Amino acid sequence: MALYLLYESAAGYACFHVQGFDEIGHKTEEAANSVTNLDRFGKVVKLQAFCPFDSALDALKQCNAVSEGHVTDGLRSFLELTLPKVRQSKKPNFSLGVAEPKLASHIYEVTKIPCESNEFILELLRGIRLHFDKFLGNLKHADLDKAQLGLGHSYSRAKVKFNVNRVDNMVIQAISHLDLLDKNINSSSMRLREVYSWHFPELVKIVNDYYRYAKVANYVENKLELSDNKLSGLTEIVGDEDTAKEIIEAAKASMGQDLSPVDLVIVKQHTQCVIKAVEFRKKLCDYLVAKMNDIAPNLTALIGEVVGARLISHAGSLTNLAKCPSSTLQILGAEKALFRALKSKGNTPKYGIIFHSSFIGRASARKKGPMARYLANKCSIASRIDCFLEKNTTAFGEKLREQVQQRLDFYDKGVAPCKNIDMIKLAIENAERKGSLLLLANTEMEVDKTSAKPILEKCKKRKYKAADDVEPTPEEARRAKRKKKQRKVDQEPEPYQAAYKAGRGGDSQKEENRK
Repeated sequence: MALYLLYESAAGYACFHVQGFDEIGHKTEEAANSVTNLDRFGKVVKLQAFCPFDSALDALKQCNAVSEGHVTDGLRSFLELTLPKVRQSKKPNFSLGVAEPKLASHIYEVTKIPCESNEFILELLRGIRLHFDKFLGNLKHADLDKAQLGLGHSYSRAKVKFNVNRVDNMVIQAISHLDLLDKNINSSSMRLREVYSWHFPELVKIVNDYYRYAKVANYVENKLELSDNKLSGLTEIVGDEDTAKEIIEAAKASMGQDLSPVDLVIVKQHTQCVIKAVEFRKKLCDYLVAKMNDIAPNLTALIGEVVGARLISHAGSLTNLAKCPSSTLQILGAEKALFRALKSKGNTPKYGIIFHSSFIGRASARKKGPMARYLANKCSIASRIDCFLEKNTTAFGEKLREQVQQRLDFYDKGVAPCKNIDMIKLAIENAERKGSLLLLANTEMEVDKTSAKPILEKCKKRKYKAADDVEPTPEEARRAKRKKKQRKVDQEPEPYQAAYKAGRGGDSQKEENRK
């Protein structure tokens, strides 16, 4: 059987014909040496045809297709023109050797050309790669290196190409910087109060906010120079004229000690540092909110910007968070407590970072665990939608948030929340009304055109069945007891059922039947 080889180079496609090479002994040392020797290898492998690429863009397109295992029109026409024709009535007396098994299977599906990919084929392709410039007389080795370098750069840029508006690394850095700023602002403001209280101790009781305290200290500087002329400036900072008058009166009767001009300069610089840090923190918070709405809009709508950013940061990326099951997402941030509980065989933690969500804070003490489990389930759904949705929309996050709110109402009032499938249908319908196109990557989703009103009515009428952690009402308990007893009666013989329906003692009738 004839053997042909398909070699994909940076310059184009090449087809080689193999004759006289034994597959049995290809693993021996002599066979390996014969592959590296051009005189011996050139007698076995002959160039059949060569099809150069039209341009660098065409080379990149063909390279991407080969890496994904797809057969392009150019490759298909090249193989059909080069190789013998395949007839349906007869079995082909040749085969094509391909390096990639996925590409080989697709070539067979499209052209019905028998393909194979094994170690023997890879060994022959290694020799072709080594001597490829010698097979093509008009192609220089330097030209081939340039083509490989250019194609390699283009292919790498295409693979790492991403949307700059959806870079989750900036969210990770922003939330880490925000935590660091909070620590620095707290420590700096406490130090400022301690230092300036030596000079003006009454100001701490009048102004509680550390940002306003720093601005007042920066404006007042020396309390001895504070007079009624600065009332308007103090009123603008504090926001209340009565508070500004109280500060001026307290400065006149202050018990603090005087500070030297050098000390006052240091205190002023300290206040300016605190003010700049607080203002930068506000800008960073605004940046984080905008970035989270671009990267994970549904997760942000469900759980908030800060908690969502902490989940992404702890997972490493939005993709890693989408890969996490809801049970793992529930305890993200509580790994130490989890491993400590597993080691000591104690109770495992119920929540991690999602404990900071307002939903868990509003739940009762007994329902915080089930609420964390339910919220983690919705966060997992929202993160996967954000990761694989091509268009930004908050429709899913808003509906999931409504579902979590319904769960809270269920704990208080007993009204069961809607199912996930009903909420997803409502979210898709709302998004379509707004005119936003929803494209799920590599997913074909059939949308039921059910209107929103019947779904909501069905949600209100549906009763919660999985009441493992919820006590049923007395009426529901009696109804369940009667159904259980009726099922037990239905399994008994007919005389016992007749006695039960007639109101007689079922147990005595059962004993008579046994006798």
